[in-house]
Amino acid sequence: MSSDDNATRRIELTLHKPWFALYAGVRPTLVIEGRGQPVQWGLGTWQVPSDQTVKLGVFLFNRLWRFGQAEFALEPRHAPAIKYRAPMLPFLRGRLGIDTD
Repeated sequence: MSSDDNATRRIELTLHKPWFALYAGVRPTLVIEGRGQPVQWGLGTWQVPSDQTVKLGVFLFNRLWRFGQAEFALEPRHAPAIKYRAPMLPFLRGRLGIDTD
């Protein structure tokens, strides 16, 4: 096994909540390749394989239902900056993709 077999890269994910949302106290959950982990709003970094397509997902949970779900397949050719935008209403989908700002 060479050192290239486990090559990784860091990605930056910005989780953005709208300034006016009809829900409070909700925190996002990030799912990387099926493994969920609670995260906080704002900028965070994660390590992913550099030579594979990685399936990312984000959703919100308010003790009653999941909402704001969005998924994105991050390919090795994509830039490492990703942005999630949460919906204003607690029954809509979020948006997840390459950060172009």
